Amino acid sequence: MTLHHGTFTIERNYPATPERVFHAWSDPASKQSWFACHDDWTSTGYTLDFRPGGHERVDSTPSESDVAHRYFATYYDIVPNERIVYAYEMYLGDTRISVSVATVEFEAAGDDTKFTFTEHVVMLDEYDDLDGREEGTRAGLENLARFVSAS
Repeated sequence: MTLHHGTFTIERNYPATPERVFHAWSDPASKQSWFACHDDWTSTGYTLDFRPGGHERVDSTPSESDVAHRYFATYYDIVPNERIVYAYEMYLGDTRISVSVATVEFEAAGDDTKFTFTEHVVMLDEYDDLDGREEGTRAGLENLARFVSAS
């Protein structure tokens, strides 16, 4: 049994106010529309209870596989339009493959939002794809850019 630790930070500027970008994270319908790193996967369930102590769950299946992927998050700290702190687990089928703590920061930058995402991840056992995790996160944040630009 092995552990693989990693940390990454992604900084972006979004052409929207912090209130608009925060709303994209906090509103269930908005978040479900952009929160994916693979557009060709089939969603099999989504829930969001956005409050400290609340949970989020995303279930999906890749188009080329029948192995379910599951994301389960718990929110710990929420300051509207400023920050979100949460922890989440990722599963392949019934196997937990990682546990992470993530922070999301929103800061006004003129009419835009300076956005900072930081994740501390522990990949479990044979799952050692830290680069893939960051790549997937970047893809999701690109979806967020398209979402806030179109709204």
